Amino acid sequence: MSRRNHTTELGCIACEELSELGAGKEGWLVDNPSLLCALDTHALALANRSLVLVVGWSDPVSPRVKIHPDLSPIEAEFISAIEWLVFDDIRVIAIGTSRGYLLIYSLDGDLIHRQIIHTTRILRLRVRGTKRDLAQDALAEEVCVVMPGVIARFDGSDIQSMLQRWLQETHARFWDESPKRSLEDSGNSFGRLPYQLWNVNKYGLCADAAITGIMPPPLMEVQSSHRYYCAVTIGEDAVISAFRLSEDRNRSIVGAILSKVVPATFSTIASVSKMIWRSGSASPKQSEVKPQAFARASPLTCLKDYPRKGEKLTLSPSGTLAAITDSLGRILLLDTQALVVVRLWKGYRYANCLFMEMLVHKNSNSAGSSFNYYEATKSDYCLCLAIHAPRKGIVEVWQMRTGPRLLAIPCPKGSKILQPTYRFEWTSSSPYVPLEVFLLNGDSGQISVLNRVLN
Repeated sequence: MSRRNHTTELGCIACEELSELGAGKEGWLVDNPSLLCALDTHALALANRSLVLVVGWSDPVSPRVKIHPDLSPIEAEFISAIEWLVFDDIRVIAIGTSRGYLLIYSLDGDLIHRQIIHTTRILRLRVRGTKRDLAQDALAEEVCVVMPGVIARFDGSDIQSMLQRWLQETHARFWDESPKRSLEDSGNSFGRLPYQLWNVNKYGLCADAAITGIMPPPLMEVQSSHRYYCAVTIGEDAVISAFRLSEDRNRSIVGAILSKVVPATFSTIASVSKMIWRSGSASPKQSEVKPQAFARASPLTCLKDYPRKGEKLTLSPSGTLAAITDSLGRILLLDTQALVVVRLWKGYRYANCLFMEMLVHKNSNSAGSSFNYYEATKSDYCLCLAIHAPRKGIVEVWQMRTGPRLLAIPCPKGSKILQPTYRFEWTSSSPYVPLEVFLLNGDSGQISVLNRVLN
């Protein structure tokens, strides 16, 4: 099949500044494990260990933005994760470091926020929306921070409130309505972002993880007011493991049962009072430096299959499916609700997977004039999985869950498939934007998108 029939070229990112990231050598985009990429709708952020470069492709003369994060030379700190945070009127860059810090920078290169999550390397930043409740369709937007054996969750509304305060102060400084912040307060004057933290290293350190969504509470805690999440982790010791994450970080399951069945004693009241007194008397500076306590994470299941090791994990938009690549060249499709592998592909070593949506059932009408004026809705799209197999030199598109292979697109060597980050505050009144997959050719700088309609 001709690649031209199934992709549409959008532009080129080639520029002199890319040479600082290694551009100019064949395979520079895929051969460097320290090179990170994050895609927005019209811009690409690339990062090595100490530099972030933002380039656009829609406007060839658009300015390139360079961000040099303030990293610790003594601890040999480096950039380990990068992602866009996109709201209605705000676009910023989130950076994770090897020391467990979350940094948020503006597109002018100004530090907006700096906060330690945990004293270990940040592997990945995930931005997505999940159902706020099992019985409702309202979305709870979140930023998930993945570290070896640790998962942290930020609520999207908290990040948005902080960024709005930053934007208001920026406008005020522009009109000289407030004094400039000192360098000591840079990144700290907009408040500490609240988050939840869980320890998920029961089956070994994880190479990747994701919070898949809300799940029912345990049997003995049906009346609990706390929300529970399901998390899936992959790693060397356990290919797949799953945990129930509780928002409550003070009580264990036994403590919850005792608090419901046994009347509270004076000693219990006294101990709780001491906990409240300590938390109230802690200084803000100490709480910023010291990572917070872990909330409760209960193991659900675990799959160990030595020498198979989990490598990368990709979630579907709803979180009900996860594509997992392993060290044996296989791709496992996991049902995250039943926690069962429902499909398996073999012979895809070093593969990368991304979910996308296609108008599979509209191909017969795509040539007609009536379809040109038809605005597709969410129900018209079919969920598919795009698999980039670099050793085969192709990108395959498979229909989910058990559908056939729809496309096999030739892919130049040194290319990478990417996906735009989740955009916060999507509403039901907004036109539906399907999940797309972009193809970046590192050697030529050309970026294209896989067509949504089969020709």
